[in-house]
Amino acid sequence: MGRFTEVITLVGATVTLDSVLNQIETPVEHTVFGEEVAVYGSTYYNAALAGIRPSKMFDVWACEYGDEAKLRHEGMTYRIVRTEVLLAGKLRLTVERVGADV
Repeated sequence: MGRFTEVITLVGATVTLDSVLNQIETPVEHTVFGEEVAVYGSTYYNAALAGIRPSKMFDVWACEYGDEAKLRHEGMTYRIVRTEVLLAGKLRLTVERVGADV
């Protein structure tokens, strides 16, 4: 595995209540470094069987991931569809493109 040189913005949200108890969702973002990993054929096809279209995979430090639902990389937004614990405190995020980016 190489160095973590890719800039990735993890996108989560906090939920608060207003004066009449409506839930207000506020985006929370933080930038981390990671490494882009190739999506191999078997990974792609196994995910496709579950209705998921993986676009990219990234390795990040597990301590920097806070269960965010999305990430941005190179101007594109992706939904995090799978996390996998790796050795040495690393985590692999499998993502698919979302919204207007598809």
